[in-house]
Amino acid sequence: MAYRRILLAADFSEHGEEVIQRALELATKYAAELGIIHVVENVPIMDSSYGPIVPFDIDLTDQMVEAARKRLAEIAESLAIPEDRRWVEIGSPKVEIIRVAKEWQADLIVIGSHGRHGFGLLLGSTAASVIHHAENDVLAVRLRR
Repeated sequence: MAYRRILLAADFSEHGEEVIQRALELATKYAAELGIIHVVENVPIMDSSYGPIVPFDIDLTDQMVEAARKRLAEIAESLAIPEDRRWVEIGSPKVEIIRVAKEWQADLIVIGSHGRHGFGLLLGSTAASVIHHAENDVLAVRLRR
């Protein structure tokens, strides 16, 4: 099977270059369109030391989205990915990666996997969730610690 559209899920981790290179290799091999997505989780900062009453609630989502757009643009430009194939989404990475892949009609999602064990495995990983719920093929690139 030849892939026509490959969606790279970028997490900006220190090992993310391995995932980027694998996606690029596959896109080149299959002469496929390459798209890229990064998902910013909406994580407000709260002071829990006061119990259920939160004296302040700072939402850094806007700043995180802006920083993600800049970082994603740098990566996308180095891979010659046009703006219409770049996505910075807000929400659950598991949900948004699958949604964008479906809407864009991607044949393959390339994502990094940290191979968590123990407590990390119990919490679940984005890669595992994408693998189990995506309607298309998923390549989980094993990231070394």
